[in-house]
Amino acid sequence: MNLHGLDWGILGLPLVAGLLVLATHVPLGAQVLDRGIVFIDLAVAQMAGLGVIVADAMGFPDHGVAVQVAAVIAALAGAALLAWTERHAGAQQEALIGVSFVLAACAGILVLAGNPHGGEHLKDLLVGQILWVDGAQLGWLAAVSALVLVALRAGIVQRFGRYGFYGVFALAVTASVQLVGVYLVFSSLIIPALATRGFGGARRTAVAYALGAVGFALGLIASALADLPSGAVIAWALALCGVVVATLHGRRTA
Repeated sequence: MNLHGLDWGILGLPLVAGLLVLATHVPLGAQVLDRGIVFIDLAVAQMAGLGVIVADAMGFPDHGVAVQVAAVIAALAGAALLAWTERHAGAQQEALIGVSFVLAACAGILVLAGNPHGGEHLKDLLVGQILWVDGAQLGWLAAVSALVLVALRAGIVQRFGRYGFYGVFALAVTASVQLVGVYLVFSSLIIPALATRGFGGARRTAVAYALGAVGFALGLIASALADLPSGAVIAWALALCGVVVATLHGRRTA
């Protein structure tokens, strides 16, 4: 057990990053679940990651403006494609989302095929590097999160229909996937929304935020104590918190 890892100087910024991710992913996750397009987050996150991989292969600096632009363009292009398929092939949308995820993942593998550090890049994309987040990345995430929340609250998303939803979703996922990875993006979107589906209105949102915050905090603490990859441990912590919340709510309503 590594007690030295329990240092606010180490865990503080990652926890703030997790809370910023939850700020947008909790409301978007509820919409994703209600729309029945659960795996859209994996697909769009993978597309944003593909943009990062391509920009890196072209020699652009890590976390630079060019990389961010590439990730946003890739995610928005993927979101536009999925919005189009929902309109023209809605009955097959979930299958098409799955195919999009696989093709984006395979494209990333092909781009990294000649890179001796390709395996490491793929691991970072999937599980993230939340422990190494810095102030500049948090600032970028906070700015995008604020824009997404304003768009959701002001009704801008509803005004543009499915294209508005997919576009805002792409921006939110792009901002978070480079920090927390594809797996935590999916966990942050779906687990709080799924665990609180039996709640109503504002209570559902409040409980989902609390569940996510506790999951991130416990996951970071556990990963520090056991010296294990933070992203994977946080995903498990979120799942366990989700099971507890859903079980307690089920007993109260039984």
